[in-house]
Amino acid sequence: MADWTDCLNFGISIAKQASEVVLTAFNRQKEVKLKSSPADLVTETDQRVEKMLISSIRKRYPQHRFIGEESVAAGEPLELTDHPTWIIDPIDGTVNFVHRFPFVAISIAFTVNKQTEFGIVYSCVEDKLFHAQRGRGAFLNGEPLHVSGQEDISRCVVVTEIGAERDDLALSTLTSNIFRLLKLPVHGVRALGTAAVDMCQVATGGADAYYHIGMHCWDIAASAIIVKEAGGVVMDTDDFDMMSRRVIAASSSSVANRISQVVRAFPCRRDCGVAPGANGGAEL
Repeated sequence: MADWTDCLNFGISIAKQASEVVLTAFNRQKEVKLKSSPADLVTETDQRVEKMLISSIRKRYPQHRFIGEESVAAGEPLELTDHPTWIIDPIDGTVNFVHRFPFVAISIAFTVNKQTEFGIVYSCVEDKLFHAQRGRGAFLNGEPLHVSGQEDISRCVVVTEIGAERDDLALSTLTSNIFRLLKLPVHGVRALGTAAVDMCQVATGGADAYYHIGMHCWDIAASAIIVKEAGGVVMDTDDFDMMSRRVIAASSSSVANRISQVVRAFPCRRDCGVAPGANGGAEL
């Protein structure tokens, strides 16, 4: 098995550099543009950070490929191949960033042969660096991470997001999912406004599960391996597919499976191609 530690260490170093740009802009007035909906925002800092990250990586690893949120929004193709690929969300939690709500993160994942080798999530305002490398564990600021191990859904804190979808079907599905979870019951439902940091809460044991419909691969690719390496479970209806735009991350298989039984999905186009037999009205 190839050792990608050099790439991981480089990714951590540039994430820290990019965080300085995010923090410098955090309390300043921002120029905000809309993308797909009134809740799907982009700022100059998102674009600047992504260009900075890709430029730095390309200079060191000229043969590597990229999937970046803002590059895709600008028209770059979204294609995950077997080549070494960096999957980048320059600011996960742009709405938070615009409103100075203190949960914004830089998310970087690295895949080879479509398998994630490592993930980095840097929660900038909190100064929390989450990272994991395949087969080598997950860490927060250098300290090992472990999921809670909770198996009883009625004792769980569940994290989710409403996301950027604003059509009637999406909103009614998302809100009814929260209703069904609360009626199981669960201890509570929380949302921090950034999928990457949300999922990392499962890795820390602070939350017991996370689910989301409609996010993109750059939102969850890095945090998925962090949860897995912390001992958690990451799934869709079966095996995890980062391109499906549906995810459940949990402290145990029993919790993940229980959530999959009650949470419903709405139609969303895959990030890369269309899944055979895709059914937007099926269970998650």
